[in-house]
Amino acid sequence: MLIRQEQLNDYDYVYDVVKKAFLNAEHSDGNEQELVVALRKSNSFIPELSLVAIEKEKIVGHILFTKITIEKQTELALAPLSVLPSYQNKGIGLALIKQGHKKAKELGYQYSIVLGHSKYYSKAGYKPASVFGIKAPFKVSDENFMAIKLKENAQNIQGIVKYDETFGVN
Repeated sequence: MLIRQEQLNDYDYVYDVVKKAFLNAEHSDGNEQELVVALRKSNSFIPELSLVAIEKEKIVGHILFTKITIEKQTELALAPLSVLPSYQNKGIGLALIKQGHKKAKELGYQYSIVLGHSKYYSKAGYKPASVFGIKAPFKVSDENFMAIKLKENAQNIQGIVKYDETFGVN
């Protein structure tokens, strides 16, 4: 499997991957693919942190990290992570997360947050965000709003996450 930065000519394939990945998801509004399109046009988009997973020359997964702020510090939100249904449960999502975290560290980010299934994201090192003093701007279960310290020596951070307005949650 190859993981690389998403390119302009990947956009249509990624749209399809995201749509299919969330088609039967338990907690989905069915618009994750439109969110990706909108986030690419936003000020929070970081091209180096929009990654695709390729198997046999086919895009089978995608991950996107975008800028958020916590107090006055710029950090990252992982959203969404998408893997084609027939390729799920094969480690592709975790590989995308690992590569995304590596690139995020190289770019100087210290934290990433995610809203998702605690059993899944804990495999990638995410813990309840409250452990770090990070709070969601909306009501959510503590176990599903998670964060990870990307750098062991990351400065402590506390506050409420401010997402890009594209998310429509602040």
